[in-house]
Amino acid sequence: MCTLVRLTIGIYETMRASDMKGKAALVTGAASGLGRATAMALAKAGADLLLADVKRQGLEEAATELGGFGTKLRVHPADLSVAANCQAAVASAVEAFGRLDALCNVAGTIVFAHAHEMKVADWDKTLAVNLSAPFHLMQAAIPHLLKAEGAVVNVTSSGAFVGEAYLAAYCATKAGLNHLTKSLAMEYAHKPIRFNAVAPGGMATGLMAELQFPEGMDRSLVQRYSGLRGMVDVEDVAEIVAFLASDASRGFHGACISIDKGITAG
Repeated sequence: MCTLVRLTIGIYETMRASDMKGKAALVTGAASGLGRATAMALAKAGADLLLADVKRQGLEEAATELGGFGTKLRVHPADLSVAANCQAAVASAVEAFGRLDALCNVAGTIVFAHAHEMKVADWDKTLAVNLSAPFHLMQAAIPHLLKAEGAVVNVTSSGAFVGEAYLAAYCATKAGLNHLTKSLAMEYAHKPIRFNAVAPGGMATGLMAELQFPEGMDRSLVQRYSGLRGMVDVEDVAEIVAFLASDASRGFHGACISIDKGITAG
């Protein structure tokens, strides 16, 4: 299991991305939600950005929103569940900016289902988007990040640490991504690159609004991990992702910052 770092709100306020001017970041899932908020935090820090997502319209809207920060932007619509598209996204970032300093794997998908009824296509898609895509992106980005002495930030979930009913595929992929982060941190322990993760609890995003729950589910089981303090603010999570992507977090390597309002506390 990744090292859990639970921080107080006061400490969160000190965690801001350092000056990212002249540096470039690739953010997946940037069309909406946490991905767009992360792009916003990095743009405020001065980073040039490659915005990747399967939703072209959302990317265009994000680019318009971020245009006022004066940084370079490139929109890259792509289905990242396809390995070749992950490689192309990294190549596009390097072509646009001549370098890559940070990879933020934010894109994700979630499907609620009774385990015995889950469709094979839904299982395969969840694994492809949540686990395989981050690996293929990291695989393509590592040579460039080593050159830039950069960082990878993977967004996992509180579901990586506690079992969540009707989310077998989602929890499996997020736990896998946590351990993948840790494994790569060890493999590159003596190299100039950092691998870290952020594990948020439920957030009020478009993805959450689109969720469909399985018929006949036991709602009391879902309420167990809905959080006693409500949902996590997207902007708070984005600030942590941006912080870990920047040089300000140079002491973090192989860490997983849990920001879930206490869901995994006990």
